[in-house]
Amino acid sequence: MKTGFNEPGNECSHAWELMPWVLQASATEEQHEWLIAHLAKCSFCSAEFAQQSRLRMAMSLPSDVPVDAEAGLQRLLGRLDAPEPQRLPARVRSSWTTRALVAAALVQAVGLGVLGVRLSASDQSQGSDYRTLSETAQPLASDAIRVVPDARMTLADWDAVLRKLQLRVVGGPNGAGAYTVVPVQAGSPAQPQRSVQQLRATPGIRLAEPISAP
Repeated sequence: MKTGFNEPGNECSHAWELMPWVLQASATEEQHEWLIAHLAKCSFCSAEFAQQSRLRMAMSLPSDVPVDAEAGLQRLLGRLDAPEPQRLPARVRSSWTTRALVAAALVQAVGLGVLGVRLSASDQSQGSDYRTLSETAQPLASDAIRVVPDARMTLADWDAVLRKLQLRVVGGPNGAGAYTVVPVQAGSPAQPQRSVQQLRATPGIRLAEPISAP
């Protein structure tokens, strides 16, 4: 049997022979894997296997479950009368499979992109709401500083500047790319001015100026 069932004309016949054994869990692992691989590329045999699976499930139902035998017979007769579909060349089926995989990958990529945009928009909205509520409830501290780093400055460099000067971000960036920073620990009244001078002397800082409290 193994010498010829892989030929194009014999694959479906061999699949039909294996279906009852697979459904009864009597097939070998090799036979089971072969049938699953064949069903993945043959829609006609896949539909037949699904029908046999439903039939076996119906036969295992309790006797008190109503079964419409007439409707099942009519469906069976309709399938017997239907013309056998023409088998497409393996190259065409392979092309369709490739296209389906590419389409699935594109759909997944688009879905991930949309999800990323939504998460980003949600984070920005939440951050904006938080700053708005914070600014309304609490005025800017007297030691607040407005800082505009160079657009080419990396996040790691910006974070290093903040750690070195003991500053933390409490607002921004706004449309001009400006951040509002304050000292991590409040110090003397002269501390903001010293921080401004240090920021102005730091490479990559375009603007640094104190913000007067309202």
